[in-house]
Amino acid sequence: MASSITSKPFLGATTLNSSVSSDVRRLSFSSLPISVKPKTNTKVCCIIEIQAAGSTFGNYFRVTTFGESHGGGVGCIVDGCPPRIPLSEADLQVDLDRRRPGQSRITTPRKETDTCRIYSGVSEGVTTGTPIHVFVPNTDQRGHDYKEMSIAYRPSHADATYDMKYGVRVVQGGGRSSARETIGRVAPGAIAKKILKQFSGTEVLAYVSQVHEVVLPDGSVDHDTVTLDQIESNIVRCPNPEYAEKMIAAIDAVRTGGDSIGGVVTCIVRNAPRGLGSPVFDKLEAELAKAVMSLPATKGFEFGSGFAGTFLTGSQHNDEFFTDEHGRIRTRTNRSGGIQRKQHTVTREKKEIELIARGRHDPCVVPRAVPMVEAMVALVLVDQLLAQYAQCNLFPINPELQEPLSLNFPNFELANI
Repeated sequence: MASSITSKPFLGATTLNSSVSSDVRRLSFSSLPISVKPKTNTKVCCIIEIQAAGSTFGNYFRVTTFGESHGGGVGCIVDGCPPRIPLSEADLQVDLDRRRPGQSRITTPRKETDTCRIYSGVSEGVTTGTPIHVFVPNTDQRGHDYKEMSIAYRPSHADATYDMKYGVRVVQGGGRSSARETIGRVAPGAIAKKILKQFSGTEVLAYVSQVHEVVLPDGSVDHDTVTLDQIESNIVRCPNPEYAEKMIAAIDAVRTGGDSIGGVVTCIVRNAPRGLGSPVFDKLEAELAKAVMSLPATKGFEFGSGFAGTFLTGSQHNDEFFTDEHGRIRTRTNRSGGIQRKQHTVTREKKEIELIARGRHDPCVVPRAVPMVEAMVALVLVDQLLAQYAQCNLFPINPELQEPLSLNFPNFELANI
């Protein structure tokens, strides 16, 4: 397992003797005090910190997801959530229902209610500032559907990848590589969206803008006025009714033939707090790219005009500044896998075979990806908001150049305790 290890001696302690076994440095604990007795009989103490990669996202608003597709359930631990935020299971259930399988004919037929339970971090309807534990049980597992995959690898899936990395894998449903893991993202994403909305009036909305060859024309959705109700008005989550029908027809056409297609999800953020992100390696665009690219089946990410900007000159592509009616400086523009049919593959024993992958899958994952994209964007924004507040709002801001982070909702109030 890829991990980074640093050794920090306690104050006044001597350096670890070179005779100490290297196995000590490979212990899998997040922070472990170790007392070692070298040959010189001098007691030496140190702390070995191991940062394991993979299942934790964020620095200040930290989310750790757990669980597997066909295990007992899936969920998350949310650490760093501000206290006294009104929160209930119903707040999370709205987005979990948008993500759940079996919600329409164009999604996987797996039937799950995805009913969540909050087991810690919330008391008497408000967050306590301690870790929030959210759990969703699995109720419709069919492990026998994956018998063939126990000996062979599904092309374009993570079967071979997990075997090559860990030397073992969960066959049923793909284990951690299943999109069911995203429950642990959508639930904390709902918390993040609530914090952003209440604190700074920030809205995060996503919609489907392309399914296979059906592309929503530029300008057909007004990003300043589009609403969640318009997006949720049809099963493909496209706010344009005419193109929504075309997208649904495209999915139906491949679904009946046992194939699948992809598409594009467009996400917009309104009233984003200014100053989020950090220079060089931690730019907000870079953080968003990592977050969205970590979603299952994601193969590309564009910000603003994306790759289309390469067809423009610099004078055409730049975003002009102007002062709006409220005296604020703004810009006029913002340019800045699937179902497997019968295929050739190899077994774990390196024998070439033909595999018909079974199980229940989405003919097009794009509609269910909408709340997932919203969640990851919201998680980035709330994490960066906490970082900005901690670093740059400790002392009074410069009112000539900076704005309060809670500009849009100055009367935001926490729950009374």
